[in-house]
Amino acid sequence: MNRRRPPLSLRRSAVSWERQRPTWQEARPAVIARALKRAQALPSGNWYVVGASRAVRGDGKLARTVAGREIVVWRGPGGRLVGGPGSCPHLGAPLRDSPVRCGTLVCHWHGLALDGSPYGGWSPLPVHDDGVLVWARLDAVGGEEPMDEPVVPRRPDPARALTAVHTAVGVCDPEDVVANRLDPWHGAWLHPYSFADLTVVDAPGAPDGAVDGAGNELTVDVSFKVAGRLVVPVRAVFTAPGPRTVVMRITEGEGAGSVVETHATPLGADAAGRPRTAVVEAVVAASDRPGFAAVRRAAPLLRPLVRAAAARLWRDDLSYAERRWRLRSTGRFPG
Repeated sequence: MNRRRPPLSLRRSAVSWERQRPTWQEARPAVIARALKRAQALPSGNWYVVGASRAVRGDGKLARTVAGREIVVWRGPGGRLVGGPGSCPHLGAPLRDSPVRCGTLVCHWHGLALDGSPYGGWSPLPVHDDGVLVWARLDAVGGEEPMDEPVVPRRPDPARALTAVHTAVGVCDPEDVVANRLDPWHGAWLHPYSFADLTVVDAPGAPDGAVDGAGNELTVDVSFKVAGRLVVPVRAVFTAPGPRTVVMRITEGEGAGSVVETHATPLGADAAGRPRTAVVEAVVAASDRPGFAAVRRAAPLLRPLVRAAAARLWRDDLSYAERRWRLRSTGRFPG
């Protein structure tokens, strides 16, 4: 990237939403299905994303139900990340409602104190903090060969980047979330407030000379809308490094190297027996422009804006994923 070049561009041939180039013939269901199948075949080592690392600073904790199993994660004595079942082994109190004091989680029903070590019938689970996200390993859920650590996508150094994490929950399976992310063709149609001039320039098995040997990569040219006709054009590559993860990495243009990681964590069934999935999306934005240091300093003010933008996108994308699940579950999904 030319550091002297302004990051913004002016769309000179902007067209209205209904006049943009249709993408339905390129977004072939078989291409998306094959990409999803390849992702599902990748190992995860039984690791599941629980939430943002920032949530477990100090006496903070993360509590989530993963595939019907309650888990809780916090910082034990000395700041060590610890975690385990979210139900007290004494009488089943929900540890998500129990406070952490000086590294010890104290059950609010009868005072059973847990520092992350096996005690009173409670046993810890493997947990991992990658600097942006917190993971838990659930071997009984995943059923795979366990890995010592999760497969963490390559990303900019969080200490030199702006990071923000957004979480949303939908009625669907993780595969519906992954399928949504492996369909970049919908971007400018479903999200016209954020994207314009989207073209998928390379996809496994897609038209225009792309070949299956390209693996799970989808290369996209797209412009992020700023205001009016002002946009930030970039090239981005979508990959699936695991069965429940899709990464969008900017490879050319402003913010090259920045990533958006989408992780789908199964929560379990709701009261009606429908599956629920948490979408945990991490934005790790970086730039080599000198002014980006000021952006990092303003991170506390900018993170809510980044999360709000992600929330708007995921209102639409979860509708896509939920619709896909409803059609699949009733045998009406095309193909």
